Amino acid sequence: MLHFSTIARLLLGTSFTLGLVASAAGQSKDVTPKYSNEFLNIGVGGRALGMGKVQASLAADATAGYWNPAGLVNLKNKYDAVLMHSELFSGIVKNDYAGFAMPLDDKTAIGASIVRIGVDDIANTLELVNSYGYIDYNKITYFSVADYALLLSYARKIGNVEGLSIGVNGKIIYRNVGDFANAYGFGIDAGVQYNKGNWRLGLLARDITTTFNAWQINTEAFKSSANVGVPTPKSGNEITLPRFILGVGRSFQLPGQFTALAAADFDITTDGKRNTLVSSSFASIDPHAGVELGYNNLVFLRGGVSNIQQIDASISGQKEWTVQPSLGVGVMLSDLRLDLALSRLAVEKLGGTNANSIIVSLGYGFK
Repeated sequence: MLHFSTIARLLLGTSFTLGLVASAAGQSKDVTPKYSNEFLNIGVGGRALGMGKVQASLAADATAGYWNPAGLVNLKNKYDAVLMHSELFSGIVKNDYAGFAMPLDDKTAIGASIVRIGVDDIANTLELVNSYGYIDYNKITYFSVADYALLLSYARKIGNVEGLSIGVNGKIIYRNVGDFANAYGFGIDAGVQYNKGNWRLGLLARDITTTFNAWQINTEAFKSSANVGVPTPKSGNEITLPRFILGVGRSFQLPGQFTALAAADFDITTDGKRNTLVSSSFASIDPHAGVELGYNNLVFLRGGVSNIQQIDASISGQKEWTVQPSLGVGVMLSDLRLDLALSRLAVEKLGGTNANSIIVSLGYGFK
């Protein structure tokens, strides 16, 4: 009996290879570029993903290069490194991350982050049916669809204002669709953090100058697409418009050795009307929130909600509001950090199954 993931890969491959060029042609009719480079908004780090991705005001380790580079100046150790692996849809989609950060002096810090998200072993069925109309399973080949990003970060404390810092990312993007297409892109992020007492404030502007991906299409790879009656896509540029993330957080000292941290982020997108809590043609706002309970700075329990949107219920057909919940736990042993998170997509009402995302990240700070 075939495993679910094997069947899913074959179905995904069939639908992908038959629908790739059709979807590209359909998207070209929309003058508003939506969801470009969306893989960079999935998130990294078990702590962040367990808290509903609220990190704009909180990030202060190597993952700050991803969430808000301004937080790199708040490293607790001279060097900090984080590795993460997460899987979605029974392991079909894999999200991997590696980050490293270090201070240059008492006011500046640098960091580097690498992100990859991809689907491997997708079945290419373009050659499945030969010119005589017969099916030849030996013609099935396999390829991967993967998105990569390299982020180089710089952060600096501002003058004599205690707790205020700024940061910037330069990011290089590479996207690959097997032998069919690939794209290169470059973008810039800028962020600011301000810490005052128990309060944390943060603002990140992603793709502040807009990000351009230059796509190159291998027309030869689509030579069999004429069998399904769809045109071959053309090479061109893909634009990512700015996204602003405003974050606020506050820490609390509870009785005994217990602590609490509550935070909320507000994602403000400028690429047109989205399915979010606040939606308009000018901008859409997607709020998410999270909490973290700690004991003796050793064990942590986390929870969060994100992705608030409306979907059509499978039974009634009426629109209902849904959220994506997440849970996480963390353990800190000296300078070693182990964080686990579980996030569940709100797709059950759409007939979806196995929508859990399991995130494991390992961090280490050393002198």
